[in-house]
Amino acid sequence: MATPFWYNAALKLIQPIYRARIQKRATSPQALQQECLERFGPFQTPKNLKALWFHVVSVGETNAAQPIIEHYLKQGHAVLVTNTTKTGQARAKALFLKPEYEHLFQAVYLPADQRDLVRNFYQKYQPKILALMETELWPNLIDVAQEFNVPCIVLNARLSEKSARGYAKVKGLTRGMLQCLDALLAQDQATQQRFIKLGMPVEKTQVLGSVKFDIGAPQHFIQQAQKLKKEWQLTQRKIITLASTHAPEEVKLLEQLKPALMADLNLVCIVVPRHPERFDEVFAACQALNLNTQRRSLGQSIQPDTQVYLADSMGEMWLWYALTQACYVGGSLNQPGGGHNILEPIALGVATVLGQQYFNFQSIVDEFVAVDGVKVVRDFKHACTILLSLIDNLEQRQQLNLNAQQVMQRNQGALARHIQFLDTYL
Repeated sequence: MATPFWYNAALKLIQPIYRARIQKRATSPQALQQECLERFGPFQTPKNLKALWFHVVSVGETNAAQPIIEHYLKQGHAVLVTNTTKTGQARAKALFLKPEYEHLFQAVYLPADQRDLVRNFYQKYQPKILALMETELWPNLIDVAQEFNVPCIVLNARLSEKSARGYAKVKGLTRGMLQCLDALLAQDQATQQRFIKLGMPVEKTQVLGSVKFDIGAPQHFIQQAQKLKKEWQLTQRKIITLASTHAPEEVKLLEQLKPALMADLNLVCIVVPRHPERFDEVFAACQALNLNTQRRSLGQSIQPDTQVYLADSMGEMWLWYALTQACYVGGSLNQPGGGHNILEPIALGVATVLGQQYFNFQSIVDEFVAVDGVKVVRDFKHACTILLSLIDNLEQRQQLNLNAQQVMQRNQGALARHIQFLDTYL
């Protein structure tokens, strides 16, 4: 399918707005120039032609794709990763720009979805295959893949009802785009059915489960956590982590937790905001609440009198979970919400709490809810009541974890199935 004229015209019109947004969030003139080159060309010189191209939007998708990408790097395949967000690219580089993979791995921003830019990108990088992670679908990106005979596959596909309604509003564009895909590997049947309803050919889809269930904490983070527990004298501390939080979650939760933090010197709250541009804002909020706060970015440690530790760093979420007994996973009590990945804390045996706005992970969370493997809360007050109850009750935490581990074990194996499928194209 050729993408419709109106779509390409709209992209041309909004390009100045898009550029302005990039400029606004740039951290330096050099970073701005680099990002603009990667998004609008001329593009970076490829390290390798015929690489396996994985497009992962942000941090969550990068983490989900990690074991698949690592598998192919270990086998000696060249890998190109594109991201849409700055945090996603930072995560990809942190994971794979290691000495043993440096010659095989490259990470750049995805070019803007304008036909001429996308065509130039394919021409320059000549990828062997394009694997889109979860739900990042761009019409020209998918259409031009056919032009260059590049198989285009959606891995670990998920689609919420809300997103499906959005795609249905431009049904002609969506249908044509889905019909250009070579395959779509869905996490669950609900996702598969939503894509079929939008126009995805039935014979090109299959349900392989979610690769996220196959995750395990990298060993070096577990070792680092054990080291910090000794150095920072945390063995007797009660640690709650507020993870991947959005505004106004940090302030609302800390307001509710403040009486307990004031009363119990053993209690400490690690706060990990989702977006780095909010780090200073969250620190200011902690100060406004008169909570004794240390910052990771300043190299500070958790002191005996620390009440809040602001984990304002990138790519260390596993470390904070490994120090934690109970956590709240953010983006689930804010509006519009959607939630974030609950499988990381659960993989480490952390008692997990989240709000009701978890539609981005609906089927995954529902499975845990059904066996009382996570706690879903109504509001900020309820969240803090449950967190404090869990932190003070080892038996309750252990039971929650036991229930959650049964779901984890039942769902493992999707990673091997995804690799087996991709191998048929290699």
